[in-house]
Amino acid sequence: MLCRLASAGRSGAKLIAPLGCLVSRQKHTLPDLPYDYGALEPHINAEIMQLHHSKHHATYVNNLNVAEEKYKEALAKGDVTAQVSLQPALRFNGGGHINHTIFWTNLSPNGGGEPKGELMEAIKRDFGSFANFKEKLTAVSVGVQGSGWGWLGYNKEQGHLQIAACANQDPLQGTTGLIPLLGIDVWEHAYYLQYKNVRPDYLKAIWNVINWENVSSRYATCKK
Repeated sequence: MLCRLASAGRSGAKLIAPLGCLVSRQKHTLPDLPYDYGALEPHINAEIMQLHHSKHHATYVNNLNVAEEKYKEALAKGDVTAQVSLQPALRFNGGGHINHTIFWTNLSPNGGGEPKGELMEAIKRDFGSFANFKEKLTAVSVGVQGSGWGWLGYNKEQGHLQIAACANQDPLQGTTGLIPLLGIDVWEHAYYLQYKNVRPDYLKAIWNVINWENVSSRYATCKK
């Protein structure tokens, strides 16, 4: 039911795509990382990155392909009950694929510091200062109950940046309407092997590998 999620994650397209996509769609694939598994050390170790990418993200991709195939069959049969029953799997695995496709590009071994240019000006305008923004996004991410994501998104209708949290693998735009710019994964599989259950320590560390060039590029694109 999702049409080319890898590209949809970059553009922030809504989770639900036209049903015609199912007719000629290609299967979703696990995107390559733009860096080695150990490139983000010491902030995120290689073991976490390998498991997170090659196991967790890969599982979302595989399960999404299975769910879409079942949905295609249900659609062909006119089985509305089956179509409805597949919605949670499409949402969960589709969201997991979208979210992680963004997440990997939001990180970089050359990241950290502060953004520049238009993104920095927008952060100052909407949050007062970079320090305030960082504090607010960290607090929202720490406060996610159970598993989920902290996000910096762009509200296109109002023309400003906005912080939000999403539960589980709910995609930001499909859930809130905000265009995703920066996502922080706070599922335990993203940090437990290194930081145990101390999520604040993980969140403190991740700021050292945020790829502000990528976030700025996303901001520039969504403003057009």
